[in-house]
Amino acid sequence: MATKIRLKRIGRRNKPFYRMVVMDSRNKRDGAAIEELGWFNPIEADKPYSLNEERILHWMKLGAQPSEAAHGLMKRSGLAHR
Repeated sequence: MATKIRLKRIGRRNKPFYRMVVMDSRNKRDGAAIEELGWFNPIEADKPYSLNEERILHWMKLGAQPSEAAHGLMKRSGLAHR
C-alpha cells in the first residue's frame, strides 16, 4: 500500500480547516484516513498549525511520501530537513 501524508479539508464553505493525515494514495482527498497527524487553519494568524512531529517521522520512515502542501507545512515547523 502506497501511503501519502496530505491535507484533508474539513470546515465549511469559505472557512477552510485542514487536518494532516496519512492515507492510501488511491483514496479521495476527503476519504478515510489511517491516522491524523495534525491540523492547519489558514484563517488564524496566531497559531495556524499544530503537528505531531514524532508520528510524522515514524510514517516517513515507513515510506509515506508528503504532498506539496504537507511538505510546506513540515518546512515551516522545521521537519523537512530531518
